[in-house]
Amino acid sequence: CPELHTQTREESGKKKLKTLTAAETEKRPSNSVRVRAPVLPPAPPQTSLPRPLSAVAATASTRHSLPPMAMATAMGATAATYGAPIPAPAPAAFSPHRAAGGRRVRAVTARPRPLFSPRAVSDSRNSQTCLDPDASTSVLGIILGGGAGTRLYPLTKKRAKPAVPLGANYRLIDIPVSNCLNSNVSKIYVLTQFNSASLNRHLSRAYGNNIGGYKNDGFVEVLAAQQSPENPDWFQGTADAVRQYLWLFEEHNVMEFLILAGDHLYRMDYQKFIQAHRETDADITVAALPMDEERATAFGLMKIDDEGRIVEFSEKPKGEKLKAMMVDTTILGLDSERAKELPYIASMGIYVFSKDAMLRLLRDNFPSANDFGSEVIPGATEIGMRVQAYLYDGYWEDIGTIEAFYNANLGITKKPVPDFSFYDRSAPIYTQSRYLPPSKVLNADVTDSVIGEGCVINHCTINHSVVGLRSCISEGAVIEDSLLMGADYYETENDKQVLSESGGIPIGIGKNAHIRKAIIDKNARIGENVKIINVDDIQEASRESDGYFIKSGIVTVIKDALIPSGTVI
Repeated sequence: CPELHTQTREESGKKKLKTLTAAETEKRPSNSVRVRAPVLPPAPPQTSLPRPLSAVAATASTRHSLPPMAMATAMGATAATYGAPIPAPAPAAFSPHRAAGGRRVRAVTARPRPLFSPRAVSDSRNSQTCLDPDASTSVLGIILGGGAGTRLYPLTKKRAKPAVPLGANYRLIDIPVSNCLNSNVSKIYVLTQFNSASLNRHLSRAYGNNIGGYKNDGFVEVLAAQQSPENPDWFQGTADAVRQYLWLFEEHNVMEFLILAGDHLYRMDYQKFIQAHRETDADITVAALPMDEERATAFGLMKIDDEGRIVEFSEKPKGEKLKAMMVDTTILGLDSERAKELPYIASMGIYVFSKDAMLRLLRDNFPSANDFGSEVIPGATEIGMRVQAYLYDGYWEDIGTIEAFYNANLGITKKPVPDFSFYDRSAPIYTQSRYLPPSKVLNADVTDSVIGEGCVINHCTINHSVVGLRSCISEGAVIEDSLLMGADYYETENDKQVLSESGGIPIGIGKNAHIRKAIIDKNARIGENVKIINVDDIQEASRESDGYFIKSGIVTVIKDALIPSGTVI
């Protein structure tokens, strides 16, 4: 079978050859591999002695000669890469002779090999990966738990940002962990600092016993901020958090560190990301999101050269500085029409670092830098390191504010296609197994909504909303454009009876309550005839003593809050 050599980097820095069959090569898109194939010497003169067919095939395989059809496909891929016309394949040189048994056999003479060069390194469903060594043994995933999450307050009052519930059944941390597992990255550390009890509990229950095995040393482990004689301070930023645990990370025999954020919503195959990093021989690869001018002012932008190498950074530019950051995004794989609509690329805060590059940067070059995005990576470009951009052209949302969190959750109810789908069979989102019963809907009107596990919905109306697990909604209630996070536990009938006799309010939504454009955090007790509708369209208000906040016009009821019967917000 004809073979084609591709090159990948080993940890030692030496080059190792990996073979792909010609059939596999034909399946690869023109934008997925950069290969400079050696020009092989011509075949020796053919002797007149007959040889068996197997010997001829072995010789052709040894010389790495592509058959005419494979050669035509390869030339077409190369031409598509550079936009050149596809030349017709030249006729192969054949030397006929007879093999044993009298059959006529033709030997294929070797010819110069075509040059493959990637025009794009985009995250496409059609592209294939050929990581060698495999990601499970050569990549270490590091998920950063984030800061105090003040912009998400009060959702972060009692939990870390990655532990905030998402999509009825999940938590934000499930997104990067699931992406890692689906990408065959099975060694994962999660760095935490603020309000980490809920996050630690979820990770231990969801992934503590499900990753490792007899032949699999995978894990998901929490690394909390700590003080030591060398580092008396807590984490000061993303780079500082990694630096403080660098002694642990370098013990792993891996080639790359995959740096991820714990509060982003997206689905991505990191194997393609890592493959692009290796093929371009980069020290650092930054995931980049194409965007238009309107959104670009809110992000840190990057400028690239003709090879996709990052040459300049600019944090939230405006005016002429913004215009100066325009790039030709066709270099990274966008078609010309979309490239005109999306002429900027923003950093997603997701990086692949070569192991030796990370050690040099954090220990030698920038020993006091605290942040990757604003200090370490711009500094790496200045000292001449190869920093590449990798285009991710898909749904991505930074869950950094109440408004972004609200929109991301309600986006999963969008029809006919949600912004983010939890129904992808090839790349599922994992979470804790809670063994809850199916939700029960009793004579209710539910439209355009998502209902979590274990809910009891009784004679009410729900429209365009997300209802979290264990939610109890009483008769006559109306829920519109809202996110209910549900509850951590059920109250028994006896508990409810005791509360009723003492004038208390059970967990859930009371009778005839009306909730519109609101977020109801877990274990909230909403009394009867309560109206949370922001009738005066107030945009900002802090009423923590009353159990709620208003941010961007969205009412957020605090976890474990009690809203008395008859209250109007």
